[in-house]
Amino acid sequence: MNALHIAIEVIGWAAAVLILTAYVLLSLGKLEARGYIYQWMNVFGAAGFVINSGYNGAIPSAVLNIVWAGIGLFTISIVWRARHAPLAH
Repeated sequence: MNALHIAIEVIGWAAAVLILTAYVLLSLGKLEARGYIYQWMNVFGAAGFVINSGYNGAIPSAVLNIVWAGIGLFTISIVWRARHAPLAH
């Protein structure tokens, strides 16, 4: 096993831990679904899975996680715009 393969495996396991932690914290009410922390945890976790699954040739998983990350980024943009919108009079 070479260093690249080990790094890819570490990225995959870190991604799994990150997404599972985000889900547990959400389920326990410690994070909000539309909160930045939850969404960024999902985006970075999904990115890690894209790297790991892409390297290992699991293309359906890679595509799923590209979409997962896209949903997270889209949600972050919606939340950011809502929080920075001028107040209506």
